[in-house]
Amino acid sequence: MFSRIMVANRGEIALRIIRACKEMGIETVAVFSEADRGASYLHLADDRICIGPGPSSESYLNIPRIIAAAEIADVQAIHPGYGFLAENAHFAEVCRDCKIEFIGPSVESMRALGDKITAKRLAKKAQVPTTPDSDGAVETVDDAVTIANKIGYPVAIKAAAGGGGRGIRFAHNEVSLRGMFKQAQTEAEIAFGDGRLYMEKCIENFRHIEVQVLGDQHGNVVHLFERECSVQRRRQKVIEESPSPGLSPELRSRICDSAVRLAKEVGYYSAGTVEFMLDQDGQFYFLEVNTRIQVEHPVTEEVVGQDLLKWQLRVAAGEHLDIKQEDIVARGHAIECRINAEDPEHNFRPSPGAIDVFVPAGGPGVRWDSHIYQGYAIPPTYDSLIGKLIVHRPTRGEAIATARRALGEFILHPTKTTIPLCKEILAHQKFLKGEWNTTYIEREMLGDKAR
Repeated sequence: MFSRIMVANRGEIALRIIRACKEMGIETVAVFSEADRGASYLHLADDRICIGPGPSSESYLNIPRIIAAAEIADVQAIHPGYGFLAENAHFAEVCRDCKIEFIGPSVESMRALGDKITAKRLAKKAQVPTTPDSDGAVETVDDAVTIANKIGYPVAIKAAAGGGGRGIRFAHNEVSLRGMFKQAQTEAEIAFGDGRLYMEKCIENFRHIEVQVLGDQHGNVVHLFERECSVQRRRQKVIEESPSPGLSPELRSRICDSAVRLAKEVGYYSAGTVEFMLDQDGQFYFLEVNTRIQVEHPVTEEVVGQDLLKWQLRVAAGEHLDIKQEDIVARGHAIECRINAEDPEHNFRPSPGAIDVFVPAGGPGVRWDSHIYQGYAIPPTYDSLIGKLIVHRPTRGEAIATARRALGEFILHPTKTTIPLCKEILAHQKFLKGEWNTTYIEREMLGDKAR
């Protein structure tokens, strides 16, 4: 096992990693930008190194600075958390070349699964259901029209190197396709430095189901069941839960087995998430693979009783998985509400600045993963996520009741947050009945506020 690692991230996930390491007796070195100099979790790390100014391009995304800090701090490994460099295969390769272990999957797996075209071909090879598609990059808009006529409208145009909901456009006819193609190409080029696009049949009004997988470097792979992630705004998740109320036991078995087959096909190790679309007829289709720890990983941890961060560390150190598939049992129901510093009443505009008053929720069945505190100043530089409320109760109904109670306990001024939105969703009849899909926030709840 490692004796000293670097945490190459910030916020709640940096704190989460540091806590896991402390329980395992591993020293941590936290890197931070000038904008995060006042972060409370820095005092929990054994060492701290400033890696640059606030802008992420000059700090958390600056590979030379992070590697230099790792060499100065004499660490054995780097945990990238999520976001920033977590799915950057080049960064993982640089770590490997510098004899520093990257706590995550292999460079080869990251490259194969990070390219959406290659990932979909691997899914087909693993006999995982996929939507009709372009079977490769689409070079021109005329080619796109030809493919759309073959597979049928509506179609989704996606960036081959995409992620986070960027570089995606939907077209219901040839006119919109011709207009959307160039937009998607330009966005992909700006966001990912790769303008390649592919196309697939668009599945409308789908449920977003993801399966947590865990593999070691010795060929062992297990799944830790699924998470329902259909509560989304602009393709960004708001609430996640496990188990999914939309899956029968038979469908759950098939979708989880498909995720394991794909992971084995690519020789995947570490924690990863295989994502699927579930249509209104109960058919599921491969969407993508996230080759990192997910924001919503606590939902799975609560239900199956496994610590995914500790497993990432063990696997990266070369240890075998000592759990078999039959050992993993889902118990109860977990829900996670993402709390962002945004104002839902004013087009979700960011709400940075000092937190003058803060009292977090608590009580039975409540977990609060966050780095904020009274007096903390939320920087305007980064993602607006300030914490995650996770509840775990014996039944879905009890979990919803506990989540609603806990959301009502927060006192947080003057920061505007998405707590009111989460409370509204948890009281919505569609959510209570387990009938939610990815379009409902914009279509049925927020109206003009969602735009």
